[in-house]
Amino acid sequence: MRFDADALGFQGSALRLSEIVPVIDGAAVCGVPVVRQEAGGWTAEWPVGGGRFRLEVERRDFGDTPGFAFRFVLEGWAADRSLSALGIEIGQAGPSRAFLRTGYHSWDGSFFVTPDRLAGDEKARTGYAMTQLLPREGDGGVVLGALRHDRFQHRFGYRPAADGFAIVLETLWDHAPHQGRAVSEWFALFEHAEVEEGLRVWARAVAETLPLPPRIAEERITGWCSWYNLYAAITEETLLDHLEGARQARAEGLPLRVFQIDDGFTPEMGDWLEVKPQFPRGMAPLLAEIAAAGFVPGLWIAPFLVGNRSRLYRDHPDWVVQQRDRDAPLLYSKFYGEFRWHKRSEEYYVLDVTHPGAEAYIRDVFRSWARDWGCRYFKTDFMNAGSEFGPDRARWHRDGLTRIEVWMRMARLIREEIGDALWLGCGSPIFAPVGLVDAMRIGRDIGVSWSGHQSAESLLRDQTTRSFANGILWQADPDCILLRDRFHELTNTEVESLARFAGLAGGVLMTSDHLGELSPARKALLRELLADGKARPCDFPRLGAALGRPDPLGDLIVQRVRGAPGGDRVSLFNASDRPFEGAVPGAGTVSLRPHETLVIAPTRPRP
Repeated sequence: MRFDADALGFQGSALRLSEIVPVIDGAAVCGVPVVRQEAGGWTAEWPVGGGRFRLEVERRDFGDTPGFAFRFVLEGWAADRSLSALGIEIGQAGPSRAFLRTGYHSWDGSFFVTPDRLAGDEKARTGYAMTQLLPREGDGGVVLGALRHDRFQHRFGYRPAADGFAIVLETLWDHAPHQGRAVSEWFALFEHAEVEEGLRVWARAVAETLPLPPRIAEERITGWCSWYNLYAAITEETLLDHLEGARQARAEGLPLRVFQIDDGFTPEMGDWLEVKPQFPRGMAPLLAEIAAAGFVPGLWIAPFLVGNRSRLYRDHPDWVVQQRDRDAPLLYSKFYGEFRWHKRSEEYYVLDVTHPGAEAYIRDVFRSWARDWGCRYFKTDFMNAGSEFGPDRARWHRDGLTRIEVWMRMARLIREEIGDALWLGCGSPIFAPVGLVDAMRIGRDIGVSWSGHQSAESLLRDQTTRSFANGILWQADPDCILLRDRFHELTNTEVESLARFAGLAGGVLMTSDHLGELSPARKALLRELLADGKARPCDFPRLGAALGRPDPLGDLIVQRVRGAPGGDRVSLFNASDRPFEGAVPGAGTVSLRPHETLVIAPTRPRP
């Protein structure tokens, strides 16, 4: 890839990114830039609003991959003049057959978008953090993404353009102070001959750029979680019954580490130091029994959420984020009808972590859970509530912070108070807490059906496009696997295929089913997936292969687990609703029913 100073664009072997202009507060800046070549790079400068906008470009290697880093700088902008966002528009990115739309948080999906889908899918037109462009001809792709995510939210806007796409890349400044000078983060831009490995190159560059190293462990986070079997219907008695089943499974040699109690033990969101009557001894004795059984005790919490019926809100209504244009709480979600989320609250607000009283309270919650209750595994949920709203809608106790700076106040205090305990982020910004969390949910909640709401669709979509960061930035959590024989709408083939798909990915592996009630076949499947409990990389070598071009393998998903006991393992998963029969490289002729998986026996990697 090279930088074309005359045409102000980047030219790769099969893709070109050109027609670059500045964008400030959503408006493109007209004018002819002055381009200068300097030591190690180039600058392009436009006059704007009494100041100047400068694009700084430098050559940079990302590991063994050569490429470019660039950032944008706004100078001379009046210090008292508000700034919402600054960035660039790439008027032509192509010829391209697809781009990767990256969702901002766990439940905001990541998927490749072709030109025909872009026209009819509004969600596909906005992404975050990074993207990857797949060329019309040839393999591999071009990766473009921010290298830091703990200070600003980075937003990508897409629209069709001749022979590809136009991209608007913005840093959300969120009206934070700038003293006349605003500087974005650095962005990486490079091409790579392999789709998934190109994404991994970017993830490694992010890991090397951030102030804290990622928390990567050799041992997988495995175990049991209460939600997808018991849901909110938990009591001390039922949990102890499931604990005995998990203890027996552990005694049989299954490498299960965590026993986590999910939502349902607190009366209202926000009242985190209170428990329901179904837990007459409180949580500390129960967590002590979990630890005595050989497990890491875990609890669920949604630290940003405050219910309108909570004691916390009744006593401290000023501790929640307010609406910008009126004296009323900012509403995150509402439940006015029959369903009340198994609590009394009709509305849910956002804890204002910039308020000293609110910060002291939530610190005390995490400190008490860790030190007094004995919690050693924290699943923090609905973390997106703290980063969903910008200053156009939200009013915090302390102004002048970007939405991500506010969010990071919560993230940093959690790690400070829980010490070296395990932490899983859920419903969370994906890349902001790297170095703080141990694991990250990468998709929506699992469901009990193949299609429809909370179905297999999210798992198939998000795991394949986010797995590249597993073992580099955090352990990826595809959510719990279903192993029970009833109380779902999946066939035996679908249960086994989805369990293998999630389990072979090499990240977090949890189930919610009663481990003492599993059939011998399902327990054997769990044993197979847990193996020796070590985290191993998993490849999706066909990622992006079928997009926008004829493909004899159709919807066949190929997974390769590297370094498995006995050698590499390959899984062939027919995710389509049609039978598959054809030649698969390295596997010969394969015949698979709809939704069926074939695991090829491990083979020693070639020397």
